[in-house]
This record gives sequence, structure tokens and C-alpha cells, in this order.
Amino acid sequence: MRIVHMYFAVARGMTMGVRAACFDSAGRIFLVRHSYLPGWHMPGGGLERNETAEAALIKELREEGNLRILGRPELFHIYFNTAASRRDHVLFYKTQVEQTAPRPPDREIVECGFFAIDDLPVGTTDATRRRLAELAGEREPAHVW
Repeated sequence: MRIVHMYFAVARGMTMGVRAACFDSAGRIFLVRHSYLPGWHMPGGGLERNETAEAALIKELREEGNLRILGRPELFHIYFNTAASRRDHVLFYKTQVEQTAPRPPDREIVECGFFAIDDLPVGTTDATRRRLAELAGEREPAHVW
């Protein structure tokens, strides 16, 4: 049985990532602009081997924005991310955060900040806007990112 499990892990391996709608005490959302991907996105990243989703979320928010989660993050929905591959899934969270220090630009994150929901930066991705509409109850959560 172990051999069959190993076969499926290689033949049908799945990747998983985390992403979060991070709100500050003023109700603004935190967005990032990457050097390698166009547009403004919610922070997040992939899970590493032997890493829990919550540990990955904590790590990614710290790395991409110097953000600290307040309370417990709320799992909102799980999406199939066909833009990344035919085997990628995203765990999407909603959480309250505080920024522990300004996040200077580097080779990965060229710009980041908090924005009012009704004043998102030019270039905010359609997927980010869809997720925000889903969180607000303006549309049903999709199954594909």
C-alpha cells in the first residue's frame, strides 16, 4: 500500500498555497506588488514540506509585509488555482493584522501597503477584486481562483 501511495504522490502530486485578505484596525486591506507578477495581490505563498497552512500563512505575511496576525485567521474558502497549474489549490483566509514595521522594497516585493476597499490601487488584479466581493457577500465564492 505504501508503494501505491508513493506512486500517487509523484504521479498526481498537488501543490497548495495560502493567501489572505489582511485588514488593519481601520478596515483597510493590505496588498503587495511583486517584481515577477503584474498587478496588486493579497499576500501569500506556497506551503513547504512538513509545514502547516497556518505556519505558512504566518511566515508569508511576515515576509511580504511585516504583518502580525491578531487573533485567529478565518479560513474563508479553498480554490482551485488553474492559473498556476492543473494541480494547485489555494487556502484563502481573512484575518486582522498589524504591521510591526514598514516593509521596504526588495527583489520580490517592490511595493506594498494598506488601501481602503473603495480606493484600491490601479492594477489591482481581477482575482483580488473577486475575492473581496466574495468576502463582502456581493457574490458567491467561486471554485476557481
